[in-house]
Amino acid sequence: METELQVYVNGEYVPKSKATVSVFDHGVLYGDGVFEGIRAYSGSVFQLDPHVDRLFASANYIQLKIPLDKDKITRVILETLRRNKLKDAYIRVVVTRGVGDLGVSPESCREPTLFVIAEPVSSALGPKEPKVVRVIISSVRRDSVDATTHEVKSLNYLNSILARLEAANAGADDAVMLDSRGFVSEGTVTNVFAVIDGVVYTPRTSSAILHGITRARIIRLCRELGLKVVEREITPFELVSANEVFMAGTKSEILAVGSVNGRLVGAGRAGTTTKLLLQEFTKLVTKKEEGTPIYAEESLEV
Repeated sequence: METELQVYVNGEYVPKSKATVSVFDHGVLYGDGVFEGIRAYSGSVFQLDPHVDRLFASANYIQLKIPLDKDKITRVILETLRRNKLKDAYIRVVVTRGVGDLGVSPESCREPTLFVIAEPVSSALGPKEPKVVRVIISSVRRDSVDATTHEVKSLNYLNSILARLEAANAGADDAVMLDSRGFVSEGTVTNVFAVIDGVVYTPRTSSAILHGITRARIIRLCRELGLKVVEREITPFELVSANEVFMAGTKSEILAVGSVNGRLVGAGRAGTTTKLLLQEFTKLVTKKEEGTPIYAEESLEV
C-alpha cells in the first residue's frame, strides 16, 4: 500500500487526507493570505532563501504576521520533504490570516494559519526541447501597483483565473496580461521575455508584475551567457513581432511561445535563445550554490 503524503499544518504533520483548514479561515473567505511555490531538484531546494524572503515581504505588505521566523520556516520546508522522502518536488507554503468571523475586518483573526505541501514532480534535468504554447493577449488587465498589486504573492488569483478562462475559451494554452497602461505585464502564472534582434527584453516591475525568483535568475543567467538583457516596457506589437517569446516561472520553468493571438512568433517554435536558456537553466538548478540540500542534515522537527 502506497504511503500517504504528509502535510505540515499549524505545527503538526498530518496525512494529506486529513490536512484541512476551517471554513471560517479568512484565506478561504477573502483570499487573505500569501504563499510561495518552490521547486526541489535532485535533493536540493532551488533558490530557497529568496523564496522565503519574498514570502515575508508579501506578508509584511499586507500586515500579516508569520508565526515562524525565516529559519524555522526553512526547517519546516525541509522536514516536509524529508518526511515524504522527496528529492524532486513542488512545494507550496501558505500563510493565511487565520480563523475569524464573517466580517471582512482581519481584527477577528487571532492566529495565522500556516501549512506546507510537498508533492513529487518529474525532474527537469537533462537537455530537452522547451514546451511550445499558444497564448492570447487577455482583455483582463493586471491590477495596478497602487491597487491590489501583483508584487504581493497573495492568495487571490481571480485576476489570473479570469484570464486563463478567456484563454481556454479561445482555444489557447495561456494568456499574456497587460498593465493598466496597455504595456505587457506577465502571464497568468509566469513572467514574460521577448527576444528582439538578439536582445532579451522583459517588462519592468513597474508593469505590475510579480518579482519572479525564476525571472531574476534568468536575467542573471542571460548576463552570465553574454546575452544582453534589458528591463523596459514592451508593447503588444513588439510581443507579436518579436523573434522569440518565452515565459518563465518556478513550476512552469521555461516555456516557448509559438503564437500570440493566432499570429506566429518567429517560426512558431522554440528559438535559439530560448533553447539555450533552458539547457543552461537545467544545468544550474542542482548546483550547490543555487540551492539548499534536503538531506545534508539530520531531521529537525519544528
